[in-house]
Amino acid sequence: MKHTIIAAGLICLSGAAFAQQPVLTVYTYDSFASDWGPGPQIETAFEAECACDLQFVTAGDGAALLARIRLEGERSDADIVLGLDTNLTHAAAETGLFAPHGLEPEGLTLPIDWDDQTFLPFDWGYFAFVYNADLAGVPANFTDLAESDLRIVIQDPRSSTPGLGLLMWVEAAYGEDATTIWDGLADNIVTVTPGWSEAYGLFLEGEADMVLSYTTSPAYHLIAEEDASKAAAAFDEGHYMQVELAGVLAGSDQPDLAASFMEFMISDAFQSVIPTTNWMYPAALSAEALPEGFETLIQPQEALLLSPEDAAARRDAALETWQTALSQ
Repeated sequence: MKHTIIAAGLICLSGAAFAQQPVLTVYTYDSFASDWGPGPQIETAFEAECACDLQFVTAGDGAALLARIRLEGERSDADIVLGLDTNLTHAAAETGLFAPHGLEPEGLTLPIDWDDQTFLPFDWGYFAFVYNADLAGVPANFTDLAESDLRIVIQDPRSSTPGLGLLMWVEAAYGEDATTIWDGLADNIVTVTPGWSEAYGLFLEGEADMVLSYTTSPAYHLIAEEDASKAAAAFDEGHYMQVELAGVLAGSDQPDLAASFMEFMISDAFQSVIPTTNWMYPAALSAEALPEGFETLIQPQEALLLSPEDAAARRDAALETWQTALSQ
């Protein structure tokens, strides 16, 4: 009986110790924390180092993440927001809810210089239209696409970072002629989905000839499914970059733990997971370390990227142009 009491006591103490583990709450987008995304592996790896409980909380896509943070304000339970991009960071910074990350990251492998003191990149890629490799008449630019009969699926720029990226892609490539491009594309668009997953699913189901995605998307089919039937169209006006980022909330009750996660985020343990789970280019991993199959991907002739300030300044007018074209 005495032994039973002692054993029970040890169990209670063990449970109490476990319950006292600090919790780090990371808001992210749905696919990142999915069973097939990088979240589960990253959670396991970071918890092995931190003696903490890493919890991912999903909120749709990157634009939805920003909307949620704005709504919650200083009451947010989040310590870190992971999944914004450079088209959203100006607006995110203006909320006053984010703190400097305090790091001087070394070994970044982005094709651009990085000096943002608030937001830190974890991966990047190029937007592209993905198609089945047997498609006839693959367009070489937006003008070709607009003049074709091809059916495309895109994402809503108000709720989706790829959708907003497409808006900025057309803006960066065509400027004042963006209206002409959208007027031409309007009859190609089968539907506009809230996020990437819905759009890509419709494409895979044969509901469209092409889908807005990434130059890296064919790598998933090639590596994970041994399927070489998907390709990304190379557009001669260049491809718009997406740089995905994380930031620490100023109101975090775990600032030290949040700082540790940000540092972990650009380590090999995190970065090596990205290529074959998030299917993007890691922000701090050399090309030589990428898995076999990534060397088959198209390489854009020109990388397009508006500054966060320029993207924010153009957003409303670009959105109005897009809505007007699609409503006609």
